Amino acid sequence: GVEALTGLGVLPRAMAALGAYRCIECNGEATELYRDYQRGVLRISICKSCQKPVDKYIEYDPVIILINAVLCKAQAYRHILFNTKINIHGKLCVFCLLCEAYIRWLQLQDSSQNTDPDDLIRYAKEWDFYRMFGIASLEQTSFFIGIFITLWWMTPEMLKRKSDFILLLKALLLSTYGKLLLIPAVIWEHDYTPLCLAFIKVFVLISNSQAIRVTLNLNRIVPWFAIFFGLILENGVVCLFQKMGWDV
Repeated sequence: GVEALTGLGVLPRAMAALGAYRCIECNGEATELYRDYQRGVLRISICKSCQKPVDKYIEYDPVIILINAVLCKAQAYRHILFNTKINIHGKLCVFCLLCEAYIRWLQLQDSSQNTDPDDLIRYAKEWDFYRMFGIASLEQTSFFIGIFITLWWMTPEMLKRKSDFILLLKALLLSTYGKLLLIPAVIWEHDYTPLCLAFIKVFVLISNSQAIRVTLNLNRIVPWFAIFFGLILENGVVCLFQKMGWDV
């Protein structure tokens, strides 16, 4: 209804240029998400290609949308990526990297038996955290570079413009939200924490795959092939750090 649309901030953007929106069912282009007939009468637009509502999620509560995104539904991803204005990509990326750096730093401290309270030791531990943040950033960058290289090689027609690269990068950054679960996994420390961390890693990779698939409208195989190559490049960076004698 009207309240749901207003709550999601969609009303000011009812009308748009050609192709500004996408149908969440068939990924077809749409000029509008709904039509306003005045006096509070609204009607969701129907896609000309599949004859289904362009975006049913504009009437859904944000919590329902989030649940569908966690379930990796393509429709929810299209709604978030194409039919909403979200500008938290950079902040989310930094926060996720901080979570990952904290986990690595904590594991590094657990492996150290030095309990000396000297200031020099405290400064060294603080430097370790910054070092872990830098390593996590480089690993994620190499992972994304591997994905972009593979996709550009396999589907060059999909990444012709700078805007295509930017959209895919935003989709990948948003799909790493699963790393936020790293903190609860450590706070509720248990014997199964390593297993939980492994499940979180798998969930993030599945989210990355779905983001690539939805953004470029590909089949399921190509995104996983790109992720596999990205993991190879990321592990190559890890091996390089280990040869340098750094704990990662």
